[in-house]
Amino acid sequence: MMIVATVIIAFVAIIHIYIMWLEMFAWTTLARKVFRTLQPDMFEKTKSMAGNQGLYNGFLAAGLIWSLLINDAEWSANIASFFLGCVLVAGIYGAATVQKKILYVQAVPAIVGLLANYFKI
Repeated sequence: MMIVATVIIAFVAIIHIYIMWLEMFAWTTLARKVFRTLQPDMFEKTKSMAGNQGLYNGFLAAGLIWSLLINDAEWSANIASFFLGCVLVAGIYGAATVQKKILYVQAVPAIVGLLANYFKI
């Protein structure tokens, strides 16, 4: 895997580790400042749901990190493409159903990562 793709994949993984932490451990505190479209009383009510979402974001991060640890270049690129594709779909769905900002936070970095991975840059 080439250096640009590696850096972008690592960046997307870090984004998802942050989202995981936010949704699993800081939902009723810091998440209120990040997810401003939710009514303040909803955070406590949706704490377990957000924790579940955070777990899935952790799985995405784990898959991206795993792709960086694979020695075989082709296998590594395939695993990275799969998990970046999952992030892309989640970002598009989130932008369509929750908040447009998700498109820029999740989907755009995933597209850039997919392109860098595909073109081996």
